[in-house]
Amino acid sequence: MTNANLEKQPQTQPSKEKINKKTKTAFYQTVWRWHFYAGLIFSPFLIILAFSGGVYLFKPQIESVLYADKYYVQEQESTTLAPNLQLEKVNEAFPDGTVTSITYFDDPLRTAEFGLMENGQMSSIYVNQNNGEITGTILNEKKFTEIFKKLHSELIIGGTFANRIVELAACWAVILLVTGLYIWWPRNRASIWGTVLPRWRSKGRIFWRDMHAVPAFWLSAFILIFIATGLPWSGVMGEQINRMAASTNTGYPNYAQSWGEKPESIVKTKEVADEVPWAAENLPVPTSTMINGYVPLTLNDMTFIAETENIKKPYTITMPQGEAGVFTIATSHARPWNDATLHVDQYTGSILSDVRFNDYGIMAQGITVGIALHEGRLFGLANQVMGLIVCIGLIGLIISSFIMWKKRKPEDKIGAPPKSKDKKITRIVFVIMLIFGVFMPLVGISIIIVFLLDRLVFAKIEPLNKWLR
Repeated sequence: MTNANLEKQPQTQPSKEKINKKTKTAFYQTVWRWHFYAGLIFSPFLIILAFSGGVYLFKPQIESVLYADKYYVQEQESTTLAPNLQLEKVNEAFPDGTVTSITYFDDPLRTAEFGLMENGQMSSIYVNQNNGEITGTILNEKKFTEIFKKLHSELIIGGTFANRIVELAACWAVILLVTGLYIWWPRNRASIWGTVLPRWRSKGRIFWRDMHAVPAFWLSAFILIFIATGLPWSGVMGEQINRMAASTNTGYPNYAQSWGEKPESIVKTKEVADEVPWAAENLPVPTSTMINGYVPLTLNDMTFIAETENIKKPYTITMPQGEAGVFTIATSHARPWNDATLHVDQYTGSILSDVRFNDYGIMAQGITVGIALHEGRLFGLANQVMGLIVCIGLIGLIISSFIMWKKRKPEDKIGAPPKSKDKKITRIVFVIMLIFGVFMPLVGISIIIVFLLDRLVFAKIEPLNKWLR
């Protein structure tokens, strides 16, 4: 056949099926690449969060064992020492300190816990309510579970930057879940093996792939719930959630069930009181009215008000700060519907503000229940065990992904999934990631930073560029 005849032959066009397959492959490669790098960068932080969170879930049991001699008395007597007298015992023992709060627990054998500020440090003083004997003291920052709490929220080092890193890792974990589910999504619907059940008899990368993908599928919803219920504490997303609750009137009222006009206040409850429910942290603090001849009320009066107002134990009474300060009675209860935050005039005993769970907006109620779930308080031991399974599962997912990566990683490269040659698909996935960044601002900022580094730095350093590719 001549060249002329060849030129006249119609050019074979790729079928629609082949185009779709090519597009899906490009999309899969691009999503997988994002998943790979996000996991590689944030896995160490997620292990820290899972480990510290798993330990902190069991705070009540751990502290009850470690500090049993301080937390508990041998037996309950028929009468207990009046709160005022308990306070006197603490003041006598620590004349240079200032009592800031008192917590009473629902266990009759539990000691009362007095918060004490002395030499710029906060300590907990434990008092036997039978006779006022001080059973022990603990520097708050030295409490065993406080170390894990700080590790969980601030990576031990503390400060805003560490808190933002924790939030960034948590937000990227959401993207890891979404992209992971897309990668996992079964293309071959004829078999459940490797999708909802692992292929136990397989070896090498296939086995570890199943050990990563299948548990991730079963745990994904629970991991997402635990991440979402932790975000209200975060610095950036937490503020967004607060603003959303306020703008939609689904948060909490300023002075629920209050009597009389209240003075304006820019002081928030979380700035003056301990153990305040999340939904009441930003509640404006009213001021006490100073009246000639009136003297401040006592701790006896506050415990009476707490009982009269049906405040469930454990509750904390925070002392007034200054002459215009108020007593605050608060409980962030294991059963969120028992939450209460009361501000009480220190001279008249008038309840200036009384906020309960029913006063929260629907969004604040949901977040409050979620926080109790996140901390393992909502339904007792079963809640703690569920949280522990999620934490151990998350660590297991990361370990299996590391093994899988090591098995496929070449010596001279990072072992990233191949970069798609379809620039259109690459851009589409990049835009999708930026959409995630709109809802999670720290994610958006991190994507832009990585994009600039890739274009302006990594691309110009050939050895690094080759290794990353």
